[in-house]
Amino acid sequence: MQVKLKKTYKFAIRTSFYITIFITLLMSVFLYYYFEPKWQLILGFTLCCYVFSFLVIQYRVEKFIYKRVKKIYDDLTLLESTNLSRGPINTDMATLTQEIDKFARDKKLEIETLKVREQYRKEFLGNVSHELKTPLFTIQGYILTLLDGAMNDKNIREKYLQRASEAVERLSYIVSDLDMITKLEVGDLRLNMESFDIVDLAKNVFNMMEMRAAKKKITLTFDIDYLNPIMVSADKERIQQVLANLIINSIKYGREKGTTEISIENLIKNKVIVRVTDNGEGIEKKHLSRLFERFYRVDKSGSRKEGGSGLGLSIVKHIIEAHDEKIYVESEYGVGSEFSFTLEKTK
Repeated sequence: MQVKLKKTYKFAIRTSFYITIFITLLMSVFLYYYFEPKWQLILGFTLCCYVFSFLVIQYRVEKFIYKRVKKIYDDLTLLESTNLSRGPINTDMATLTQEIDKFARDKKLEIETLKVREQYRKEFLGNVSHELKTPLFTIQGYILTLLDGAMNDKNIREKYLQRASEAVERLSYIVSDLDMITKLEVGDLRLNMESFDIVDLAKNVFNMMEMRAAKKKITLTFDIDYLNPIMVSADKERIQQVLANLIINSIKYGREKGTTEISIENLIKNKVIVRVTDNGEGIEKKHLSRLFERFYRVDKSGSRKEGGSGLGLSIVKHIIEAHDEKIYVESEYGVGSEFSFTLEKTK
């Protein structure tokens, strides 16, 4: 397809004006003394000179600039993704400079974004490697110890096999969670949307977590008595997973004899917001922006002692975003944390 030319006449107009003045002044003496009528002839000559100069300059300059500017457009194949490739070629140098500057700024921003993503990729691969190696080395260590003769002792055999089994389970959690996140990101995991009572679901999650909370003497409670059902539209199984992950986190980092509280409030006409609040150790502000990243841990050592895949909050974020909803976190170090997410009410 032939490239269109967006013309500018400023250069030709000004240059023709200067040339016409110079030639007219030079020729006016000759015309004044040797030709009649004088002023009419000078005016006609001036007009002809201006028109001729304008046409020649405009044609030559446009052709000269067009060739070079077109080469810039053709050479910069990356411009195909910008507005420059969709518009006509502009031979106005000021406008062209602005467009190229804008393109350079956009590409600089894109490069910076790619650098951030590359750093994130390196951190992610390092974290995956570490998370997988830990249970694998644990399993390998116990098995080698058993093969070296420890399996002849019944007590040691049972203890080491139990620990190896726990490591296999953790490895299974990591692989399963990674698979789920991948499906959520590429859109392969379909949501089974249905209408259900979010209060009843929260009660079921509390029942599932009761034994875990009892070990730290943490009380699982609602902010008020919800006597009437609150119906929402979502994937019930996935929202149960969201609540379970948030409550597990609150128990992990909660204080002994503390509380984990769920509240459900009307946000707008067709939305509710579900809050999970605890009075645990809280999170420092510097960690909040990265809290939902895969394998990101606030307390590296403490988190691993508590177990888990390190993917819980990342899964929570992906599930909520798959519902086209929002998740929020507020925390004050030493006071506690609150995770909240929105859901659509059943019409």
